[in-house]
Amino acid sequence: MAWTKYQLFLAGLMLVTGSINTLSAKWADNFKAEGCGGSEEHSFQHPFLQAVGMFLGEFSCLAAFYLLQCRATGQSDSGVDPQQPFNPLLFLPPALCDMTGTSIMYVALNMTSASSFQMLRGAVIIFTGLFSVAFLGRRLAPSQWLGILATIAGLVVVGLADLLSKHDSQHKLSEVITGDLLIIMAQVIVAIQMVLEEKFVYKHNVHPLRAVGTEGLFGFVILSLLLVPMYFIPAGSFSGNPRGTLEDALDAFCQVGRQPLIALALLGNISSIAFFNFAGISVTKELSATTRMVLDSLRTVVIWALSLALGWEDFHPLQILGFFILLMGTALYNGLHRPLLACLSRCWRPAQDSERERLLGGSRTPINEAS
Repeated sequence: MAWTKYQLFLAGLMLVTGSINTLSAKWADNFKAEGCGGSEEHSFQHPFLQAVGMFLGEFSCLAAFYLLQCRATGQSDSGVDPQQPFNPLLFLPPALCDMTGTSIMYVALNMTSASSFQMLRGAVIIFTGLFSVAFLGRRLAPSQWLGILATIAGLVVVGLADLLSKHDSQHKLSEVITGDLLIIMAQVIVAIQMVLEEKFVYKHNVHPLRAVGTEGLFGFVILSLLLVPMYFIPAGSFSGNPRGTLEDALDAFCQVGRQPLIALALLGNISSIAFFNFAGISVTKELSATTRMVLDSLRTVVIWALSLALGWEDFHPLQILGFFILLMGTALYNGLHRPLLACLSRCWRPAQDSERERLLGGSRTPINEAS
């Protein structure tokens, strides 16, 4: 079935904005600029402030929801129910998980490469599968268990590639290992978020844009308030600012003022997450969840290719192997192998029937025919 122009646009929008989201965050991390009070030039390492920006982007999905609601007014098949009651506090626990997981991942992105960051996020399949069995009472198919095992193998290969790669002053070996482990740890929290959303939120049939926007609102408000105590909490070697605290938002704004391109990177991160969420939800609705998964895998390839082209990381052959194993694990877990096997079966059966006709030569004699 051929895709319409609108479906192609949505797929392209998801692929492009999803790639920009990770690349813009890494681009901001690569900048160096002076901070407040004439401090020395240092890297822009402000993961919690970047997480606030990401939640601002998610919060903007509420605006998209209300725009769709206004547009759908008076239409019978709008897909948006303006009178649908729900308690916004239902989104607070998932928002707290999202806030924690996102913050940890932005910390990890400062320590490792953009491609490893994107590949290792595939670990969410392992924990989502295990938690869905433990807390949702699901039974996983044998192919899903194989997918989980393949994902574990892929993570080992990607981690091994990081260990064997060359490490510069920006990404030391100890930092890369810590970053990779933080990404995997963050996926545990993301998996908890998914289970909470499925158990308590989705049964209320809230529009996805409204759900994302409400979680973004909670995350934006709470994390913005937490920036105040973070300004005073010492963080030692984990700190990327001259004061050695967990987060220094004032230092970040001073760096942005001295290097305007950082503002462009942050703006790209904020706007891309909003469009990415909208495009992802629309792709699932207009095409399928499988298509969304395939596009997300292509996003990893785009991020990897551009990171290599920009000189942000060195090529390592093991990453190719790791990526394909992770891709196989994701495909098995999401059931992508089923339509592929069905297609192969349909292609094989006509060929088999044709071969049988050729061998029989068109003259069929019953085996039990009387002589």
